[in-house]
Amino acid sequence: MSQENVEIIRTFFEAYNREDFEAALNDAAPDFVLDFSRSLGPYQGVYRLDQVRGLFSEINETFDSVRFEANDFFDAAEYVVVPVTTHFRGRDGIEVHARVTHLWTIRDGAVASVALYQELREALDAAGLRE
Repeated sequence: MSQENVEIIRTFFEAYNREDFEAALNDAAPDFVLDFSRSLGPYQGVYRLDQVRGLFSEINETFDSVRFEANDFFDAAEYVVVPVTTHFRGRDGIEVHARVTHLWTIRDGAVASVALYQELREALDAAGLRE
């Protein structure tokens, strides 16, 4: 597994979890795309780099806390599949946990895209991997 790619992803999650969105996007390519078109939630859509900071701020303003937890890493050359548990706590203290999978595309040390999948199998297939 490309340790460099995994470190890029870990750094993203650490920065996002402390709400340092500039640091989270430090390794994003200029043409970075966040593809939430498969989302079942209110943020469904495709976001370009200039839109992502606002999206992150909006998500974190909606909830008392948001925390991403990477559960594993599956490497496939320029792709890394990451099953993720997102922990949300609402303003009234209600906690929700959402399990999804991210497909990260990393080219030349920069994050080209992150796509959200509802099922691990779908993300693995998209990356050319099998469970």
